[in-house]
Amino acid sequence: MKIKSAEFLTSATTLRNCPRADWPEFAMIGRSNVGKSSLINMLTERRNLAKVSATPGKTRLLNFFTINNRWLLVDLPGYGYAKVAQEKRADFNEAVAGYIEGRETLRCVFVLIDSRIEPQRIDIDFIQWLGERDMPHALIFTKTDKQSPTATRANIDRFNQALSAWRAELPPTFLSSSQTKAGRGEILRFIEQTLAA
Repeated sequence: MKIKSAEFLTSATTLRNCPRADWPEFAMIGRSNVGKSSLINMLTERRNLAKVSATPGKTRLLNFFTINNRWLLVDLPGYGYAKVAQEKRADFNEAVAGYIEGRETLRCVFVLIDSRIEPQRIDIDFIQWLGERDMPHALIFTKTDKQSPTATRANIDRFNQALSAWRAELPPTFLSSSQTKAGRGEILRFIEQTLAA
């Protein structure tokens, strides 16, 4: 898939004020500081489409981007914000849950995971939550340029092992780096195939 156009459409705080559901949507979510904004910019080849911040948990809204005037990419607030008050965390998670459970045009949720770290309970729990709701999802392991391929593979194997404890079939998995653009073609091809289906 060639990205010919990518534009910010709007932000929303809840499902109720999301834009009209006209086009298929693909959402991205992950823990704070997983590299979500960098990945969106890499996929679209737009340097500042999604705002990259040094402060984890900066995305606090559901941000919608129009891609090729054909589908929407949705940047969801991360889970596990380090510096946000507890009551606000609940609001963000409620907004995300409302969107994922109630958005009819949502085709797939990409769960971003830092390839450098051991499996985290919060990631496993969120993926399990998606599975319980029959929400199509895929995993994107980010920052693969920061360590050796062997170390990355070992962490992914451990993660898959943790997932295998409660599910027979593993979700589609992609390896990515916003620095080297690794994984860009595979992720866009997956989106294109999902749109075609």
